[in-house]
Amino acid sequence: MIRAAVLPAVGSALEITGIELPEPGPGQVRVRLAAAGVCHSDLSLSNGTMRVPVPAVLGHEGAGTVVSVGEGVTHVAPGDGVVLNWAPSCGSCHPCTLGEVWLCTNALAGAANVYARTEDGTELHPGLNVAAFAEETVVAAGCVLPVPDGVPLTDAALLGCAVLTGWGAIHHSARVRAGETVAVFGVGGVGLATLQAARIAGAATIVAVDVSPEKEALARTAGATDYVVASDTTAKEIRALTGGHGADVAVECVGRAATIRTAWESTRRGGRTTVVGIGGKDQQVTFNALEIFHWGRTLAGCVYGNSNPAEDLPVLAEHIRAGRLDLSALVTDRITLEGIPGAFDNMLAGKGGRALVVF
Repeated sequence: MIRAAVLPAVGSALEITGIELPEPGPGQVRVRLAAAGVCHSDLSLSNGTMRVPVPAVLGHEGAGTVVSVGEGVTHVAPGDGVVLNWAPSCGSCHPCTLGEVWLCTNALAGAANVYARTEDGTELHPGLNVAAFAEETVVAAGCVLPVPDGVPLTDAALLGCAVLTGWGAIHHSARVRAGETVAVFGVGGVGLATLQAARIAGAATIVAVDVSPEKEALARTAGATDYVVASDTTAKEIRALTGGHGADVAVECVGRAATIRTAWESTRRGGRTTVVGIGGKDQQVTFNALEIFHWGRTLAGCVYGNSNPAEDLPVLAEHIRAGRLDLSALVTDRITLEGIPGAFDNMLAGKGGRALVVF
């Protein structure tokens, strides 16, 4: 038996309880978690904004040590440090054959499986495949990647979502070039990773935007050159900070219609807006046909940073070893499993960066 944070039903409070994990079967890996990040997507799964089979153990951003492997698993062995990959690509669906592995049609097929049981025998599903809000988990072999050399195991948990998403938003989706201006909306875990990625890309002006004035120091440490407290005049303030033109690139990390619209309006004519925030179906963004033509701006969605984790992790590791990327700077709270509901509350209140469950 191991301890886990179980979501009994959508909209219910998490329950910290004992669960029973089976031994890994063919093509599976058992992992002892070192740490798991609390992502806004976990909150969205718990409240029904995103769908998840329940009861479930949530948590999709984690790292740990391999305990045992099933038949046929050769790329990791017991004792290896691994990063959990919540969206493994199948390699054979249409997006995968196009090289767009982040859009894999079958990436979340494993979330419907029964992977564990509670003490009374209730079947449990692995939230977003990996069920990281637990002391240990059993996952498909494609859901684990070796931790790169020189990356502390606890910090490596952040590579599984926040850092890949922020890095990819800048380098894969928006394709920020040295000297460009960037505005980042939302200074949570993903926003902080995005700010660091923009700094590494050589952006000249990096404007962080958030509803909380208290996050300015966090944002500037991550690379922001300017800080704007969100208001009705945000787009105007960003234009003033970018020579009157607007930013070359805006990255929206919130997932709200009003914020997406403001991010788009904050860019120059011909500017690029990348949306990584996950909003609900009720968040409707509207544009008129004339402004789309006149401004010539681009608005793009971005899934998992449009990243290929197997290729991007070694690149990120090099930046970490060189001191250019600071994973610990994303973390504002280190908590236990019991602290996850409080981390959800902080997200709703717009407080802090990434909360990290440390086992």
